[in-house]
Amino acid sequence: MSLLASKSPWYAAGKSIGLLFFFMLTGLFFDSYFFEKISDHGQLYANAVMFIVTGIIFYQVTKRNKEQMISAILIAIVGEYLFSIALGMYTYKFENVPHYIPPGHAVVYVAVLYFSKASSIIKHKTNLEKLFTYFIFCYALVFLILKNDVFGFVMTIATLFILRNKPRERLFYLTMYLAVAFLEIVGTTYQCWKWPPIAWNTFEFLPSYNPPSGISFFYFGLDLGSLWLYKQRHKIAWNRMKNIRKIRAQQLNFTTN
Repeated sequence: MSLLASKSPWYAAGKSIGLLFFFMLTGLFFDSYFFEKISDHGQLYANAVMFIVTGIIFYQVTKRNKEQMISAILIAIVGEYLFSIALGMYTYKFENVPHYIPPGHAVVYVAVLYFSKASSIIKHKTNLEKLFTYFIFCYALVFLILKNDVFGFVMTIATLFILRNKPRERLFYLTMYLAVAFLEIVGTTYQCWKWPPIAWNTFEFLPSYNPPSGISFFYFGLDLGSLWLYKQRHKIAWNRMKNIRKIRAQQLNFTTN
């Protein structure tokens, strides 16, 4: 059964976000401090598992999604070395950028994309957006009150504020927030990476937690960058799609008026 065409939202969620969360729990385990008690080569195993899973997913997705995955990996490489190594926004266990991290960004991206585009999920789009928004706000508020996570709360509010006028992308980014929040909790609990007590270990007026709640704010750049690269390679097709959307919107306004 196709994920996108599935009539069951539970099936669509399980095959996309469910498998993603399971993979986060199991794949990152190889790079955890738990696995260090078993082997000194955990990060090599984590790299191998990530490359295999990324290859399987890459083989199954559409041509357009293949290009977006490649773009996501390239952007993630630049972003990881910039934010982690150069700016010290967060630090990996061995103070490097593990090889599994860039393709991991692509896996998260495509899993969230397929979830938000599934027909059975779109039918419940409005209710899911409300549910996710309430949960995200409460999640960030709890981190703010209990963990003094000002940095995470500010990024969360900024994310929700931007999404007010982004109905087309709203479900995607709300889902991305939840996926990244889960990823960060797993990764920091496993001690694969850590965040400093203040933003960028520099701004004392922005206390942070390990992990900060709203770090998915920076995934805007990953998505926008992937989309920009795709549009540059397919300008004619992209303009055609924009014109079709414009015509449909005009027809909808005409019928409602």
